Amino acid sequence: MRVIVDFDRCKSNAVCMGVAPEVFEVRDDGYLYVLQEEPPEELRPKVEEAARLCPTGAITVEG
Repeated sequence: MRVIVDFDRCKSNAVCMGVAPEVFEVRDDGYLYVLQEEPPEELRPKVEEAARLCPTGAITVEG
């Protein structure tokens, strides 16, 4: 599984971080960081939920 974020669409609202903090982090600079671009399979449900809940649709899960 690979996590792809379209940073042109991302508004760093931290919804994804609330769902999957192991993978996503909005830092004090106000930007989203992907902590694990290829997270382990056991995080798939959280990552897919984060992608589904993203208000701007900026997150894609491949594989």
